[in-house]
Amino acid sequence: MDCKGTTPPRAARSRIARLIGAAALILSPHPMAASTAKSTFGTMPDGTAVELYTLTNANGLVCKVITYGAVITELDVPDRSGKLGDVVLGFDNLPQYIRDSPCFGAVVGRVANRIAKGRFVVDGKTYTLAVNNGPNTLHGGILGFDKIVWKAEAAETPEGPSVVFRHVSPDGDEGFPGALAVRMTYTLTNANELRFDYEATTDKTTPVNLTNHSYFNLACKGDILGHVLQLKARKYTPADAGLIPTGAIEDVAGGPLDFTKGKPIGRDIEKLSATRGYDHNFVIDGGGLGLVLAARVIEPVSGRAIEVLTDQPGVQLYTSNSFNGTLAGKYGLAFPLHAGLCLETQHYPDSVNKPSFPSTLLRPGETLRSTTVYRFSAK
Repeated sequence: MDCKGTTPPRAARSRIARLIGAAALILSPHPMAASTAKSTFGTMPDGTAVELYTLTNANGLVCKVITYGAVITELDVPDRSGKLGDVVLGFDNLPQYIRDSPCFGAVVGRVANRIAKGRFVVDGKTYTLAVNNGPNTLHGGILGFDKIVWKAEAAETPEGPSVVFRHVSPDGDEGFPGALAVRMTYTLTNANELRFDYEATTDKTTPVNLTNHSYFNLACKGDILGHVLQLKARKYTPADAGLIPTGAIEDVAGGPLDFTKGKPIGRDIEKLSATRGYDHNFVIDGGGLGLVLAARVIEPVSGRAIEVLTDQPGVQLYTSNSFNGTLAGKYGLAFPLHAGLCLETQHYPDSVNKPSFPSTLLRPGETLRSTTVYRFSAK
């Protein structure tokens, strides 16, 4: 054997260079200084300024968030060659978020998902909510948390840069009882994680179910039918035609909702003609008892992958079933059918009306605390 070795051919040299670049970006512990920058994104019709915070971690990952809806507008993560790509759907201007957004990247609440007929009873009193999804209330009502301007401030932590958002939802807001004080923090960790930490307190008993509604596309374009999804969920909550759970909990085994072993999202999606795709709440194995793995997603071409960890009992899989190519966002790209997938960690829909489901009620003197982590890698 010639101890001098041989020079690899050009294709091999190119591949080696890409691998070295990816390793430097993904694995190097501190190749650059983490940072947070603040700028102006736009102005609301009433003159309120909307701020943009740009978080950059020590490995060069970038997350951009705005105070309108606490929306994640951009999330740049590397593929297997180290090339950064924006993996969330959204817009590049505030008017489109106000006018056209289907909750792109927003925090939704005070109750995410649906409440049947916009009504519930707490301690013998009936509350009537604003309805915005047929006869039901969806994602907090007509003016939910995705449509308000949050107060925000940047913070540096040992884990990475973060932004703390605060909002007080007044008593009677969209029909909900109690003044609800919410504090939620986005942290872009140096372990290539985007972490959401939620806290809330109230002065009257009220239902609370907070989540982030980002639409992911790890290929950065096209649809997500080729993404391979695994859900740590052997059961789901079947629902009626209005997507209100029946109250039952059933097995996914062998059907189109079975992602327990991982499969391309497009494999069985045409079997779901009633919803034109996935819009289902899955019961996380061991969910609600601490931070557990809920989902894995891999995009085979780019190699980008997400692991979702949460302390919530459920996760809603939604596959952009209403898109038809008429709406366009950043980079001038139109959104085709199934352009993105949402993995909304949450309590089950309509929990306030289903005593058998884990409770969403928050009472005075209690503090809601919840954490969800999106962990990024390239394979």
